[in-house]
Amino acid sequence: MTVHSDILILGSGVAGLSTAIKLAKALPEKKIIIATKDNKEESNTKYAQGGIAVVWDKLDSFESHIADTLRAGDYENNEEIVRMVIENAPERIQELISWGADFDLKSENTYDLGKEGGHSAKRILHHKDITGFEVQMTLLHQIESLPNVELLSHHFAIDLITQHHTEGKIIQFGDTDISCFGAYIMNEKTQKIDTYSAQITILATGGAGQTYASTTNPVIATGDGIAMAYRANAKVADMQYVQFHPTSLYEPGKSPAFLISEAVRGFGAYLRNDKGERFMLAVDERAELASRDIVSRAINIELNKSGADNVYLDCTHLDQKAFDHHFPNIVEKCQSLGIDVSKDFIPVVPAMHYLMGGIVIDQQGRTSIKNLFANGEVTRSGLHGANRLASNSLLEALVYGTVISDYITENLAIFKEPIPTIPKWNTEGTTAPKEMILISHNRKSVQYIMTDLVAIVRSNERLERALDHLNYLYEDTEKLYKKVVLSPQIIELRNLNACAHLTVTQSMEMNKNKGAFYSLDLLD
Repeated sequence: MTVHSDILILGSGVAGLSTAIKLAKALPEKKIIIATKDNKEESNTKYAQGGIAVVWDKLDSFESHIADTLRAGDYENNEEIVRMVIENAPERIQELISWGADFDLKSENTYDLGKEGGHSAKRILHHKDITGFEVQMTLLHQIESLPNVELLSHHFAIDLITQHHTEGKIIQFGDTDISCFGAYIMNEKTQKIDTYSAQITILATGGAGQTYASTTNPVIATGDGIAMAYRANAKVADMQYVQFHPTSLYEPGKSPAFLISEAVRGFGAYLRNDKGERFMLAVDERAELASRDIVSRAINIELNKSGADNVYLDCTHLDQKAFDHHFPNIVEKCQSLGIDVSKDFIPVVPAMHYLMGGIVIDQQGRTSIKNLFANGEVTRSGLHGANRLASNSLLEALVYGTVISDYITENLAIFKEPIPTIPKWNTEGTTAPKEMILISHNRKSVQYIMTDLVAIVRSNERLERALDHLNYLYEDTEKLYKKVVLSPQIIELRNLNACAHLTVTQSMEMNKNKGAFYSLDLLD
């Protein structure tokens, strides 16, 4: 079956939904399809606890937020993009509030602004400790009111459609005349693979947290958009910059890990080692509120020195009534494990949290492939540099949703470009896999290779070992892919392989430590 739309959006988190809303309202006569591989509520957005960073207080300033973002990113950011996103933030947040988003108030007319690591002012708008879920539900409610948007859940994008499919053209890296005509998408309920053609395709598929065994990302975060774009020879950069959140709840073998929000340290919690010492005081002048790369490395050093399994987050000195009100889900989770945050320290360890790298986009959200746009964690926009500042991610997606919509609205000639004849997905010669164990084994292998060898601290020897292992798994997976009937499991495995390979190879190209990238072989 071939399905045509004017605009095809892959992903239903804040990036995909905000872009769809703005486009649907600006172009009510255009048909927009959103395809998401899980249910419509499931995305990385849903799990964002902390909030959205925005200059809201009169004592704060754009220049301060920009300076904090650049410092956190180790000045690898694109300052023009940083300025664009931060200066557009208040308008986007006001719009979100007008759509019904409910952020916590300190008084009747004053928002309760939080402070997080790397920020020099209170500027975090939040809804208790489930801000992402609040934003997700607000956007979904808007989508439901738009008649020209169709949201397809349990539809898994397999590959982007380019001249490789329509003309049999061999596409090479660096080609400047590649165009995107949509995507092949699997209906997970019927297992049928259909052709979805579109004048414009927008990738909003999120990050690649599941490349690691220890991650705060949900199981859907398998780098699908990055891998699809990479296979289509789009530019992908900065995959070496992987952010580890310093404080995930220590639960051995649990994946995804439960996140103890950055806002907890912003609220005044201390980090302590196994001796009860506040070790961050000797590491950075901002102590617990240093940027995530610095705090994660400090924890890693403490664990290596002591041989302990975890460090601790101390909330015992805080106003417990206010803490319970602000972080109800964190309190409830700790209670379920017998941890009373008013009396007990919370055991924490770093876990993979966010990918600064991804598909290279410009100031209009365009990729290096014609008529292919991207938004959110799937991208490398230049906002985050070598390390994302806390709570800048939801903000980026909201701003770029409007930026992409404005560009498309001002360039309507795109919709007049013809779409070539697209062949159906070829399943000839494939059979159902006899066992799924081969796929699940390879997935776990990728995750443990990355966790053990490509984590917070790296070295040339570790990276070379990781690449050898990943090359074997790639070849093994490709053999499987060519002979079995496609399933979400084999597609995700291919995508994880691609993202892991990019992270390792781009790490090997580094000649200095920057932000979240740290190698023992590049010490000054």
